[in-house]
Amino acid sequence: MVIQKKTCALAIAVALAAGTSLLVATREDPSAAPAEPAYLANDSHVHLTNYVQVGTDIHDFLRTMDGKIGRAVLFGIPLQQMWSYRLSQEDAPTYYLDSDAPLYYYSFTDAAIAMAFRSLSPRDRARFDPMITGFNPADMYAADHVRRVLLTYPGVFEGIGEFSIHKEFVTSKVAGGAPSLEDPALDRLLSFAEEVGLVVLVHCDADTPFPQPGATPAYLAGLRALFERHPRTTIIWAHIGVGRVVRPIKDHMELVDRAMDAPELRHVMVDLSWAEVAKYVVASPEAVKTVAAVIEHHPDRFLFGTDEVAPKNQREYLRVYEMYEPLWRQLSPRARELVLRGNYERIFDQARHRVRAWEEAHKGSTPSAD
Repeated sequence: MVIQKKTCALAIAVALAAGTSLLVATREDPSAAPAEPAYLANDSHVHLTNYVQVGTDIHDFLRTMDGKIGRAVLFGIPLQQMWSYRLSQEDAPTYYLDSDAPLYYYSFTDAAIAMAFRSLSPRDRARFDPMITGFNPADMYAADHVRRVLLTYPGVFEGIGEFSIHKEFVTSKVAGGAPSLEDPALDRLLSFAEEVGLVVLVHCDADTPFPQPGATPAYLAGLRALFERHPRTTIIWAHIGVGRVVRPIKDHMELVDRAMDAPELRHVMVDLSWAEVAKYVVASPEAVKTVAAVIEHHPDRFLFGTDEVAPKNQREYLRVYEMYEPLWRQLSPRARELVLRGNYERIFDQARHRVRAWEEAHKGSTPSAD
C-alpha cells in the first residue's frame, strides 16, 4: 500500500513537471468521466509579442499560466507595422489599424522566440511548443527559411504559424502583395512541413469582410483544395475562418461538420480561439448547442486557444476561456477533455518526436536549402 502511494505521488510529480494535464484513471470503464485535471486547458494559440514586436517576458508569461494553463504554443506575430513619420509623425502605431503604413515580414521574431525559450529551465521548456512564423508564405524561399531556423535552433521548434493567407485588413496591407491559396510557394512550404513533421497553424478567412448577399464564400473552395493537396500535413485552421469583421457564413458549422466527415480532410483540425469567435459561439443557447453538437461528432478535431496577444496578467489571459464557459458546460466530459487538453497533447507530442528525429537526421547539415 505504501509502495502504491509512493508510485502515485511520483506519477503526479512527473506529470506536473512536464506541464501536461493530469488525468488519473480511477475506473476501467472507458465511458467514465476523467478525474479532475491539474490545469484548465492547454493553449493552442497565443502570441508572445504584438505587431511592433513588443510583448511579455516569457518568465512572466509562465507565471501567468501557472495553475491554469498546462502547455502553450509559443510564437510572436510575423508582421511588423511600419512607423512612417510621413503618415503619423510622432504618433507611433502599435496595431495594424493604427496607421495606413504597410506591414512587412519580420524574420527576427523566430530568433527572439528561440532565445526566450532557451532562457527557461528544461522543466519549464516542456510547457511550451514554439512555432516558426517569420516568413512570407508568398515567397518560394519560405520553406528554406523554416529549414534554416530548425537547423540553427535545434531542439526548439515544433510547427509553423500562425501565418495568414487571407485576413481582413491585414494581408491587404502587406508590402509586396498578399499571399494566395494557389501560390506554389505555399505548397512548397506545406510539403516541407510534412517532411519534417511540423504542425501548421494557418489563418485564412472563410469569406471577405463585406460579401454580397447570397454570394459563394470567397476562400472556402481554395482553402479546401489546399488542404486536399497536402493530406499528410498536420494542419490547424485558425478561428474556423471567422474574424473581427468576417462573420460566420450561412450554415457555417454544418459545413465544418461535413468537411470533417470527408476522409481527405482527416488531417485538418480547427481551433476555437479569439474573443471574436467566442462571441458568435455563445451568442445564444441555440448557437452553443449547434457548435457543441459538431464537437461531439468530431471531438478529436477541435482545440482551444486564447489568441491573446502579450497577455499582461492571468485575468486578461483567461478571458476567452471564460467566455466559452457555456460551451464547456454543454460538452460531454470526454469531448471537453479532448478539446481543452487531450488533442493538443496528441498533436504536439507527435510533432516533438518527429521534428527532433528530423533534426537528428540532418545534424551537421548547412542551414540552407539542399
